[in-house]
Amino acid sequence: MNKKYLTAGPGGLSNTFSPGVAGRPGPALTIRRGCGSLTAMPTAGTKRAALLLGAAVVLGALFFLKARSGMADFDVNFKAGQRLLAGETLYRTEDSHWQFKYSPFSALMYAPLSLLPLGAAKTVWFVLVAAALAAVVLLSARLLSASGPLGGWAVGLTAAVLAKFFFRELQLGQINAVITVLLLAMTIEMEKAADPGPASGAADVRAGLLWGLATALKPYAVIFLPYFVLRRRARALLAGLAFIAASLAVPALFYGFQGSGTVLREWADSLARSTPVLFGTQDNVSLMGLFVKWTGDVRLSTLLLGGATALLAGLIFSAVRRGNKMDHPLPLESALLLLAIPLLSPLGWDYTFLSAFPAILLVFRSWDRFPSAARVLLAVNAAMIGLALYDLFGRRLYAAFMARSVPTVNFLVVAAALFYLRSRRAA
Repeated sequence: MNKKYLTAGPGGLSNTFSPGVAGRPGPALTIRRGCGSLTAMPTAGTKRAALLLGAAVVLGALFFLKARSGMADFDVNFKAGQRLLAGETLYRTEDSHWQFKYSPFSALMYAPLSLLPLGAAKTVWFVLVAAALAAVVLLSARLLSASGPLGGWAVGLTAAVLAKFFFRELQLGQINAVITVLLLAMTIEMEKAADPGPASGAADVRAGLLWGLATALKPYAVIFLPYFVLRRRARALLAGLAFIAASLAVPALFYGFQGSGTVLREWADSLARSTPVLFGTQDNVSLMGLFVKWTGDVRLSTLLLGGATALLAGLIFSAVRRGNKMDHPLPLESALLLLAIPLLSPLGWDYTFLSAFPAILLVFRSWDRFPSAARVLLAVNAAMIGLALYDLFGRRLYAAFMARSVPTVNFLVVAAALFYLRSRRAA
C-alpha cells in the first residue's frame, strides 16, 4: 500500500516518495519548511479526494459545454424506460439505427429516470457514468495492488491512453462503465472468496450476483460464465444464473406472462435483424468487424471468427491453468476477459475498450518484465491507441485507420502482452 508521511524541519523543501509493499512501508515523503517538526497520518485519501474533485469539475464543465446536447444513446434508453412503464413494445423497426438493443430488464434501470424531464435525467445519468468511470480507475488499481506494488504513474498513463474512450462514453451516455464496475467488483469478491474462511462462501455469492446483474444489463458479460466453471466457483455460478433467470421474468410485471414471452422474442428478433448490417461499420472494433472489413465476406468472416474465438479461448484456458499455482491469478485473468469483451462481442464499439483499463494498467505495472524490443512495440502501440483521434488525424486518415480495424489489432497486442506475462508467471 502506498503511504506518505509529512515531516517538517529546517533546511528548505524536499520531497521523497516510494510506494510501499504490503506490511512494509516505503521511504517517507519529507517536507522541510522553516523550523519545528510535524508527523502526520498518510495523506493518500486526501490526495485521492482532491483528484476526484478536480475530475468532477472538469467533467461538469464538459457536460455543460458539449455532452448535454448529445448523449444520443441515453435518449434511446430513456425512451425505452418510458415504453416499459407504459406497457408498450420496446423493439420497433421504425426506430431504425436508434433501436433499443438491450434486454427488457435493462429498460427497467432507466424507468425511474424516465419519470424526470429529459434534461434532468441526462444530468443524473452523466453524474452516474462519471462516478462509474472514476470507480473503474480506483477498482482496477485496488485489484492489481493485491498482487504487487502499483505506481501512480502507471494509473495516470493508463488513464491518458484510454481517455478518449472515457469521454466518448460520457458523450453518448452509455452504460459500459457501469458494467465494467460491476465486473471489477465481482473479481474483487472472487479474490476475497479465494481466502479460506467463513466469509468466503458469502463473497462467492456476491460475486455471482454482481455477474448476474452485469449480464442481465448487457449480455456480453456472459463471457465470464466458463470462467466460473474453470475456477470451480459453483456458488457464484448458481447465484448469477438465478439472478439472470429472475431478470428474464421482469417483463411479466409490465406485460403479463404471455406478453413477457412476446417481448423476449421481439428482443431476439431485433438483434438478429439489426446486428449483421452493422458488422462493417467504422466504429465496430470487434474481431467480426475486423474480418468483415478485411474480407468483405460475412460468411467467410463468420468462419474466421469461429477459429479466432477458439484460439483465444484456448489461450485463456491455458493462462488460467498456468495460474493455478500462483498466489493472485485472478487480476490478470479478469483483465483478459474484460479485454476480450469488445473483441468477441459482434457489435464491439470502440469506446467499449474502456473495459481494457485493468489490462493496460497491468502491462504498465509489469513494464520491466518485458524485453527491450517488446517495450518499444508496446509504447508505440499505447501511443496509437491514445492518439488515434478524429481531430488529430482528420476525416480521411481517421476513416482509413478505422476501416482497417487498426484499434482491434492494437488491443490484440495488449492481449498478447498479458499472455506473455502469464507464460512467465510474472502476473
